[in-house]
Amino acid sequence: MTNQRAIVPRSRYLSGIDAFARWSQDVHNGTGPVLFQHSLPYPEIGPGRVTLIGGPPGHGKTAFAGQTGFEMLRFDPGIRLVIASCEMSPSVLLNRQLARLSGIDAEIVHHRRFGPEHEERLTSGLATLESIADRVAFMEAPYEIGNIGGTVDAFRANVVIVDYVQRFQVLAEDTEARFRVNRMMDYLRQFADAGIAIIVVSAVGRSRDKAGRSSYSGDGLSLASFRETSELEYGADDALILARIDENDPAHVRLAHLKARHGRQVTQDLYFDGSVQSFTLIDGPPTNVFTSTASGPAPAADSRPAVSEALRRLWDTSAMADDDGESPDSDDIPAEPSP
Repeated sequence: MTNQRAIVPRSRYLSGIDAFARWSQDVHNGTGPVLFQHSLPYPEIGPGRVTLIGGPPGHGKTAFAGQTGFEMLRFDPGIRLVIASCEMSPSVLLNRQLARLSGIDAEIVHHRRFGPEHEERLTSGLATLESIADRVAFMEAPYEIGNIGGTVDAFRANVVIVDYVQRFQVLAEDTEARFRVNRMMDYLRQFADAGIAIIVVSAVGRSRDKAGRSSYSGDGLSLASFRETSELEYGADDALILARIDENDPAHVRLAHLKARHGRQVTQDLYFDGSVQSFTLIDGPPTNVFTSTASGPAPAADSRPAVSEALRRLWDTSAMADDDGESPDSDDIPAEPSP
């Protein structure tokens, strides 16, 4: 007879009186969420938030995420950033930031075709990157959730960029993309709850434009455009799609704010200078402006729970009892997903 493996019930909760005590103290003290400053007014990014940024191929979503992360490093000396990119190498990502910060054409930077006319700007751009280099780390393969959690803890990061989510692995048996993305969002949500700011870059699918054609036209993209699973938009605090306003004009893009869990949806029109991989806000205030006065420096990484503990808790909740009916010891819970 085959031994039956029973699921061990778990009980984890916060009582209403304890939740109220914590919450009411923040209300009385006027303690709002910590928000990290970056190059644009929105989206609001901070500990505990998952920000989802989607966009068609070649529309600048990786450039936007990179600019956001590096500008946070520049504005706040408490920021420690991990970039988990399975799309681009550290050298390519740094090329883009050097082009943006120096104003030197990205192609010149890529091919190292500098001339005397570039010397002053090159020196300035390199100095800026060197000043923040000790607070950014580039995750290497394998591109899976256990490596993200371990890297975040080892580097003591408080901001993570995942680019892009559909390419990451969670469990080896998750062969279907939708299962992988579902699990990724479960874990990333737990990472956010441990005090990390999460920026998730996502692919989007084609949709019908106003003429009924299948395209990546910005006027046809919506929450349903995020690829693979609805868990992406459900699990995110803010969901945005970056797309061209006019398909024939790559310089003018719209950052459509499609979901805002903590405030108003704020759509911004941006100018994208592809030659230096830089986004700037087009003249005029963003629509539906909601100004938050809550801000502050990044909390120390040592003041938050270890992200690896979030991984352990999640695997623990699905752990099965041993054949003898005993619950598995904590030491039996894997520290990272099985290969």
